[in-house]
Amino acid sequence: MTANREYVTYVLDLLEPVLPVRTNRFFGGVGISSGPAQFAMIMKNSLYFVVDDTTRPTYERAGMGAFSYVTKKGRIQVRRYFELPEEILLDPVELLSWARESIRIARDETRKKKKKPRRR
Repeated sequence: MTANREYVTYVLDLLEPVLPVRTNRFFGGVGISSGPAQFAMIMKNSLYFVVDDTTRPTYERAGMGAFSYVTKKGRIQVRRYFELPEEILLDPVELLSWARESIRIARDETRKKKKKPRRR
């Protein structure tokens, strides 16, 4: 699932004027973070944003699907990440809105994980 280098550059060129981001290697792709929270990832030529139960229907109505991959046991869907519609990527105002929403979700999840007591 290697991320296409040209596509990564294209996405970052669109995102960076809108908000500061950093990248990291992420399961053969590229993770995109704002602050401590990873809110997006790029796999091959697709950009995926973090979603939750309230935002997932918006992506589904736009005809977008969850990130998935194939194992020996079949196709696995990762419903935490949904592909971003191309028209959103081309509209800086909408891109900022969708990115901020995804960042909020990712940060909320990060905070929840930190608050969980550790098992012994």
